[in-house]
Amino acid sequence: MSEWAGPVADADADVAILASTPRFRGGIWDVRSDELDFADQRVVRDLVVHPGAVGVVALDEDDRVLLVRQYRHPVGRYLFEPPAGLLDKPGEDPLLAAQRELAEEAGFTADEWHLLVDFANSPGGSSECFRCFLARGLRRLDGGRPATGEAEEVDLPRAWVSLDEARDLVLAGQLQNPTTVVGVLAAWSSRATGWDTLRPTDSPWPIRERVVSTGRTRRVDRT
Repeated sequence: MSEWAGPVADADADVAILASTPRFRGGIWDVRSDELDFADQRVVRDLVVHPGAVGVVALDEDDRVLLVRQYRHPVGRYLFEPPAGLLDKPGEDPLLAAQRELAEEAGFTADEWHLLVDFANSPGGSSECFRCFLARGLRRLDGGRPATGEAEEVDLPRAWVSLDEARDLVLAGQLQNPTTVVGVLAAWSSRATGWDTLRPTDSPWPIRERVVSTGRTRRVDRT
């Protein structure tokens, strides 16, 4: 096994795609098989072509995090998670998408926004890039949560959990939604350093730029 001598930072890679075969087109994402020329070896890798997503760790004045309870069919469970949603509107700014999700799923707006953390949700098989924001200075929307969504999104009960308790629940395996795990731990860690790790909301997002520019994301057709 070789030792890496360069910087420890993610970077783009120019691996030639020799052929791409569509396997499935769904309502939200596609599946395709790419044949790659990887170091003079031809290999096939399956890829879930995902539109990307954003989420919001929203904290009140007592550092309680806002979680919503939502049914997630692939795991057959109700999960507690921060408000989140797909980047499914062409050209929509990620911050605006996050603000929309906070309003639609929780009935809140916020005065103060920062970029908390970026992550690739499942890079071994999916192109989903996720951007998670921190929202503070929360204000309830007049009239509460708008009547949006269908089926499992019609009723999204809210829960307010202290950031310390949320961290403990994550580490105990009681909360397993990836946005909850990453967002809560990132927020707890950032608070421990006086929030000095927060970034501007318009910070560069190179992995997302790479995924879009190389055709590894898809536009969601909403009717």
